[in-house]
Amino acid sequence: MDGGVNAECLFLLEAPGSKAIGSGFVSRNNPDETARNFFEVNVEAGLHRSRTVMWNAIPWYIGDERRIRAATGRDLGAARQHLAELLALLPRLRIVVLVGRKAQRYSHVVAMLAPAVTVLTCPHPSPLSFNGRPERRAEVLACLAQVVSKLGSSLTAHRET
Repeated sequence: MDGGVNAECLFLLEAPGSKAIGSGFVSRNNPDETARNFFEVNVEAGLHRSRTVMWNAIPWYIGDERRIRAATGRDLGAARQHLAELLALLPRLRIVVLVGRKAQRYSHVVAMLAPAVTVLTCPHPSPLSFNGRPERRAEVLACLAQVVSKLGSSLTAHRET
């Protein structure tokens, strides 16, 4: 249901959680609160998922059987080549949204690998972020409104190209 290689916007989150690992893919349909929060704000912002794709700055699980751990600079360095390969697969990409503080550490890498792409940042939609600071939801919605504005509203034009 997402845009895949035709996506115009890449949401780059931090690292997959255990529920994403269990499902086998990164999706706003994963059975966890972060995915649900992200699904809801995208719907509220009017951003059609066929224009987007989701991925993680670190595309593998970095936790143990109990919980995910914080990403390190070493993790981000090891994953950099995977981001370069992903960006090469997205010829229509116009916007990259770095979601969460760890993903935001990739801003210079994205700017170097895809200089024509607009880079935006927003808070992570995790329950800890949204529940602990309710204004974060509004910040994410404001970022998504920028994405919608920059992409324009025509899904017909997107599908025909």
